Amino acid sequence: MWYNNILETIGNTPLVKLNNITSAIPATVLAKIETTNPGNSIKDRMAVKMIEDAEKSGVLKPGGTIIEGTSGNTGMGLAMAAIIKGYKCIFTTTDKQSKEKVDALRAFGAEVIVCPTNVDPEDPRSYYTVSSRLEREVPNSWKPNQYDNLSNSMAHYEQTGPEIWEQTEGKITHLVVGVGTGGTISGAGKYLKEQNPNIKVWGIDTYGSVFKKYKETGILDKNEIYPYITEGIGEDFLPQNVNFDVIDLFEKVTDKDAALMTREIARKEGIFAGNSAGSAIAGLLQLKDKLKPEDVVVVIFHDHGSRYMGKMYNEDWLRERGFLKDKKLTARTILAKQSNHEVVTLDCEKTITEAINVMKTLSISQLPITQQGMVVGKVTESNILESLLENPSLKSSAVREIMTASLPFVDLNTSIDKISAMINKDNSAVLVEDEQGKFGIITQYDIIEAISG
Repeated sequence: MWYNNILETIGNTPLVKLNNITSAIPATVLAKIETTNPGNSIKDRMAVKMIEDAEKSGVLKPGGTIIEGTSGNTGMGLAMAAIIKGYKCIFTTTDKQSKEKVDALRAFGAEVIVCPTNVDPEDPRSYYTVSSRLEREVPNSWKPNQYDNLSNSMAHYEQTGPEIWEQTEGKITHLVVGVGTGGTISGAGKYLKEQNPNIKVWGIDTYGSVFKKYKETGILDKNEIYPYITEGIGEDFLPQNVNFDVIDLFEKVTDKDAALMTREIARKEGIFAGNSAGSAIAGLLQLKDKLKPEDVVVVIFHDHGSRYMGKMYNEDWLRERGFLKDKKLTARTILAKQSNHEVVTLDCEKTITEAINVMKTLSISQLPITQQGMVVGKVTESNILESLLENPSLKSSAVREIMTASLPFVDLNTSIDKISAMINKDNSAVLVEDEQGKFGIITQYDIIEAISG
């Protein structure tokens, strides 16, 4: 048996029991592994459904251009279907999305426009607004609008919900889903509740999103909205696909807990899943006291870990955000080993002679140069020597005349590996600013000292 094209392989994803990461939960926990879809995410289902419904209604015409605001996964499903069906794609996304997602969309021949995250949905720069403007400007174009297009939830009502019901033989008691557009939880949840009204549907939200408070109070509180790192879930508006009547409760999960749990799923279950799976499991663990031993919980694992290699699966990225504090040496621990890590700097208007005297007095080989307290460059023994050999009269000139580019700055949480890689023939050290605003300097010698104990 073979399939006529890649779209026919969408769906019928496996349901896998979790054994280690959920050991504290008094219930059977099953993960719906949506990464086995050809686009590696659950969004393949609704992408094809939205296109097919648009074709039937006549709003998407042959040779047309599909324009959509997407965090990456919906775009992948749309791009894949567009290739098979002969459409072009233009996608807008936000600058918080992983580079891997953007690269994947471009690999499928789509044009991708990256927009700022930290703006209101109505702002002309937002990825929602830019996609709407392009739909008006590009001839023969169609915008699926995954947030308000009810074909999204219908795909999960027709496919995901029935699959879960059949795979659990009707034993499911709880459905747990990270909520972004709302299509998965609303569609699958509606189908499952029609089979058994006692099934609980739990939505996982993130801090900075409006869903939880709106569900509990009916108020769309703008004060709840602020930028967050977690990808794929949460929103700053109410998509029409979010059916609050189907969802019994929302649980919020922090960026840190979501990121670290994403990694734990891979390490403890051998399942390479994305950020929203980490959120969902972290949220489920927070809700574990609501569960009983006889319960059967299904958690949606939306997408694949390969889309987060530069983020949740990158230790330096985690350290830079303070999410990972392990025994690996960082700029903070290297500075702590120094008897006095505060750096001597020299104003750019001081003379080269003064720079020589400071370096001689302190037995140092380099000096960060400042202008109004800001580091703007550096001088080293070697570039002073080269300058004076060329022109001895420079001794009385301002040090800014011979300074070179500043030493690079690193965060206190930057790992020793990254610092070491930054020290080279052009940069003999790196600078660090501590919590008090004082500068520290780390040289190759400091790294050797830190490693040797």
